[in-house]
Amino acid sequence: MKSVRLGTLLCILVLGVHSASLDFPRFPTKDGYRVIVGHTNPMGDDVTDDDPVVPIKMTHMRVRSEIALRYARTAVICKVYNPNKRPQEASFNVLLPETAFISGFTMTIGKENYEAYVKEKEDAKKIYQDAVAQGNSAAHVDAKARDSNHFTIKYNVEGNCNATYVLRYEELLGRQRGVYNHAINLLPGAFVPNMDVIVHIKESQRITELRVPELRTGNEIDATEKDPRKSKKGALSLRGSYYNLILNLVDTEKDLAEIYAEKSKQSADLDSDDIGYDSQEEEDVNKKDGLLGQFVVQYDVDQPKNGEILVNDGYFVHFFAPSSLPPLSKHVVFVLDTSISMAGNKIAQLITAIKAILSDLNPKDYFNIIEFNTYVTVHDLNMVDNNHNNNKEVPPALASPDNIAAAKSIVSKFTATGATNIYEALDEAIKIVKMGVQSPNKTESRNDTISESKENDVEPIIIFLTDGEPTAGDIIDTDTITNYISEKNTGDKQAPLFSLAFGDDADRPFLRKLSLRNDGFMRQIYEAADAALQLRQFYERVSSPILSNVKFVYPRRQIKEGSLSRSQFRTINKGSEVAVVGRISESAKEITPQVYGIRSDGEGRRIRYEVNPTVPVNCAKDQFLPLERLWAYLTIKQLLDKRVADDDDVSDDVGTEDSPDSPKQRALAIALKYSFVTPLTSLVVVRLNKTNAEDLLDAESVDDVISKQQLFPVEVRSGSDLSSRTYTAFSSGTGLSLTSNDGPVLFAQSTKRFTSYGGSAGGDSSGGLNTHIMSRFPDDENTVQVWGIVSPSTEASDGEDSYHLQDFAWTSSLLAWDTDGLAIGLGLENETSISLKLTQDIKPPQTAGGDVECFNSTSNAASADERASVCVYITRCFAARNITVDDYQKSYCIINDRYAGVCCPITEVHQ
Repeated sequence: MKSVRLGTLLCILVLGVHSASLDFPRFPTKDGYRVIVGHTNPMGDDVTDDDPVVPIKMTHMRVRSEIALRYARTAVICKVYNPNKRPQEASFNVLLPETAFISGFTMTIGKENYEAYVKEKEDAKKIYQDAVAQGNSAAHVDAKARDSNHFTIKYNVEGNCNATYVLRYEELLGRQRGVYNHAINLLPGAFVPNMDVIVHIKESQRITELRVPELRTGNEIDATEKDPRKSKKGALSLRGSYYNLILNLVDTEKDLAEIYAEKSKQSADLDSDDIGYDSQEEEDVNKKDGLLGQFVVQYDVDQPKNGEILVNDGYFVHFFAPSSLPPLSKHVVFVLDTSISMAGNKIAQLITAIKAILSDLNPKDYFNIIEFNTYVTVHDLNMVDNNHNNNKEVPPALASPDNIAAAKSIVSKFTATGATNIYEALDEAIKIVKMGVQSPNKTESRNDTISESKENDVEPIIIFLTDGEPTAGDIIDTDTITNYISEKNTGDKQAPLFSLAFGDDADRPFLRKLSLRNDGFMRQIYEAADAALQLRQFYERVSSPILSNVKFVYPRRQIKEGSLSRSQFRTINKGSEVAVVGRISESAKEITPQVYGIRSDGEGRRIRYEVNPTVPVNCAKDQFLPLERLWAYLTIKQLLDKRVADDDDVSDDVGTEDSPDSPKQRALAIALKYSFVTPLTSLVVVRLNKTNAEDLLDAESVDDVISKQQLFPVEVRSGSDLSSRTYTAFSSGTGLSLTSNDGPVLFAQSTKRFTSYGGSAGGDSSGGLNTHIMSRFPDDENTVQVWGIVSPSTEASDGEDSYHLQDFAWTSSLLAWDTDGLAIGLGLENETSISLKLTQDIKPPQTAGGDVECFNSTSNAASADERASVCVYITRCFAARNITVDDYQKSYCIINDRYAGVCCPITEVHQ
C-alpha cells in the first residue's frame, strides 16, 4: 500500500476590524448530537454480491474559521466518494466545543440537496440505542474530546457518487489565563489526502500574542505558553492594522494517527471500532485506532485600562479585562469528598493536586480544609494527628509556611471510606465563611477604604469537589440541598461556590444548578492520568480575584429596556474577561457607563474601583462586526443558565415558564429568530429539488411549504425531562424521517431553497423557524399532525397587599410565595439568583445602627449624586415606586442580611 501524505495548511490572518471577512451563509444552529439517516434505494440488477467492496473514501476536509471580536464562526466542509456500484453507508462526525451553537448544516448527496433545521439537544448514546432497538441503523461515535459535543450523521451514498456536507457553528471565545483559546477538533475518521485549516482573526486592538501549539488529542489540559509550537513555514507581513501570518504545515498521516493511538491506549474503549470510516490503505494504524486531533490557536490583544466598548448597527459590546491590579486576599474553603467511591487513583490524584494548590496560596490568603464522607471533619491545623476533630468551628488559617506544611500533612493522610454527606459539608463551609477572618487589627482610616476590620479584607471562595451524589446525612435530596445552601449563602459574606465533578458518576445537573445559584460554575474533572493537573489548572483560573462586587451601570435612556445581558459579577479574576452586550436606544448619541467594584490597594486594604468611559454612538453599519449575533448568542446562553438556576425546568403544563417574560420563552424567541440551535428548539429536514440561488424562500414560511408537501409519518412518544431527550432516525423508501420524544421532527420535499437571515453580520433580522405557527395540519394520508410549543397562560399572582406593596406594581413579577420574598436575577445573568425577604409587618425593617451608604442608587440613570444614597427597605423609598424590574436589579441591596432593600436617594427616604 502506498502511503498517502496529509497536507495541512493553516492560514491565520490578524486584521483590523474593517478588513475583509469570510462570507458565512446564514443557516440555523445546534450544539449536541445529531443523526440523519438517508433513504435506501434498491440496487441495480448489474450489482452482484460477488463484486468487490471498496470502502468510501474521504477526498477532502476543509475547516474555515473566522474570529471577529472574540466571536468565532467555523465551517467544516467534507467531501466523500463512493467508488462502488452499490450504495454504501457513510457517516459524518464532528466534535464541537461545548459552548458552541450549531448555526447551519447542508448536505449534498449526488444530485439531492438537504438542509437541516435543528431544534433539540439529545444524547448520542441514547440515539444509537433507540435506533438499534427499532431495527434501524445509526452511528455511534465513541471518540471524544474534553468539553466537546458530537454532531453525527449517517447516510447512504449511491454508487459512483460524491457527497458533500457542510457544518457551521458559532461560539464566543472566553479568556482564561490571559489568552483566548480557539480549538478545532479534526475527526475525519480516515486518512484524508487533502486537509486544510484556515483561521482569520480580526480584532479592534493590536494582537499582542499568537500561539499555535502542536497538534493535540483534545484529552489533555489546556495548552500553555510552555507547549511546543508548530513549526512556521510561510510569510509574515505587517502594514498598519493589517497583520498577516501564513503557516504552511505539512505532516504525514502518522501525525494524527500517533496522537490518537496514544489517546486510545488511555481510554481502552471497546466500542471505539464504530468510529468513522475504514480504509484499505491504512498501513500502520488499524480501524480501531481511528483518527483524532485538536488544532488550537491562542491569542491575546491589548487590553485598554478602562475596557473597550464597540458599537455597530444598534448593538454594543463592552469588553472588560482589567490588568495591572494586585490580587485581593482570599479565604479559600476546600470541601473535599473522601467517600469510598474516591478510592484508588482518585484519592491519590486529589492529594497530589491539593498539596500543589496549597503551595500556590499567597502569604496574605486564608484557608480551611473540610473533609467529608459519612461524617464531616473541619480540620484544625493545630491537631494534625487527630483525624476526627469534633470541633467544627475552626477559624481560617493564614497561608503561612508552617500552616501550609501542617495542611499538607493532613491531606496526605486522606483515605477513602464511607458514604457522601454533601449537605452537612457545605453547611459547615458557609458557617466558616460567615465566621470570617478574626483579627483585632484595624486598618488605617482612608476616604476610599471599604472596611475597617481585617475580617472583611478577604474574598471568600468555596471549592467543592465530589465524584458522586448525596447518600448520607439528614438531607440527601439535591433540590433541597440547593435551596437550603443558597438561602444560607447570602449577605455581605456570600461566597462563590465552584463545583468540581470528578469523573462520570458525579451528579452534574445538581452541581451545575448549585453553582449557578451561588455565583460560581461547575467543571468536570475527567478521570485520567492528568486529573491532578486538571484540578490545579482549574484552581489557577479562579484563585486570583482582582475585582469583586463588580457592577456595570448604563443610563436607562441610552439602552433599550430588557436588552442588557448580565451586568453584575461577583468577582473578576486575573487573566479573564467579562463581556456585557445590549441594544442601544435610537436617541442615544453616546454610551456613558459606570463600572463599580472593589479592588486591593496592594497593602491588604480594599478600596473602591470606578471607571467612567464615554463612547460616541456611530450610526454607520459595519457588516464585519458580528455584534448582533454576539448579543443573541450571549443572551441565549445566560437565559438558559438562568432557567436552570431558577428551577425553571418544570413541566410546561404545571409550571410558569411559558410566560413570555420567562427565561425559557425569551431564549426560545431569540433562538428562533437567529436560527441558533438550543435545548429548546426542534428540527425540520428539507430536501431541495432546486438550488437556484434566485429561488429563495425565507425560513419563516417553512410552515406553508410543509403544509403543501408530502410529510412522512413519524412515531411521537411522550416527553421526558431534558436529560433524556433523544432523536430516533429511520429511513423510508422515499426520504428521511426523524422523531424526538419532545415531538415529531419532519421531513419535507421543497422546490425552493430555505434561508435564514437571522441577523448575522450585516443581515436582515427577519427569518427563523416559528414553531408556534406549526400547530396542526389537515389529517389526510399525505400529512402528519404536528405539535408546536404549548404556551398555557399563567395566572398572575395577586398579593402585593400582604406585603404593603400596592404602590410598587413592578414587584408583582418578582414575588416568590414559597420564600416570602422577591426572586432576583441579576440582569440576564445565569450565575446568580437571590431571594430577598419581604415582611408583612406594617413597620418596615431597618438596619441596626442606622441606614448604610450605598452606591447604586435608583437615580443613577438620571445623573443624580449617587453617593448621597442609603440602603433602605423597599417601602421606605418613594423613588422606588416608579422604577422597573430592570432598575431594581441594578439598585437592590440587602437589609440585615435578608430583607429586600433598595439604594435610595436620601431625599426620597421615608423616615
